[in-house]
Amino acid sequence: MRTYPSACDASGRRFAVVVSRFNHPISARLLEACVDELAKRGAAAADVHVAWVPGAFEVPLAARSLAASGRYDAVVALGVVIRGGTPHFDYVCRAVTDGVRQVALASGVPVAFGVLTTDDVDQALARAGEGDENKGREAARAAIEMACLVPALADPPEGAP
Repeated sequence: MRTYPSACDASGRRFAVVVSRFNHPISARLLEACVDELAKRGAAAADVHVAWVPGAFEVPLAARSLAASGRYDAVVALGVVIRGGTPHFDYVCRAVTDGVRQVALASGVPVAFGVLTTDDVDQALARAGEGDENKGREAARAAIEMACLVPALADPPEGAP
């Protein structure tokens, strides 16, 4: 069995982070953990660009523009959608999820999904807490891994004929 390498660091790679301003205190915690993880894994501060958007619904369009620019090895999508008393939650969650997926598939640029979709504020705060469980940190790790893996997929794994 031949395996494509997927473990690497962020050195020399460029990342864009799209973050929703809605539910700002929680989004800011996701962003802080994401940027911290990228730096810990070797990304230079000058190679991490952040674009704030009004809400989660706007994340896919900004991600699409950044992916299409050709400047980034991966994009990270961050935001927070908290269930309310209307179906609006379902529509926004579906739109942002489908939109982010479509950006990655259409552009070929990895887009890590770090948009929280929670039932209440307490769940959102727990997912944006300290430590390795923070979903912004997890999204950064996924972006790094995919930024390494996707280009490698163009060639056969090491040792393959």
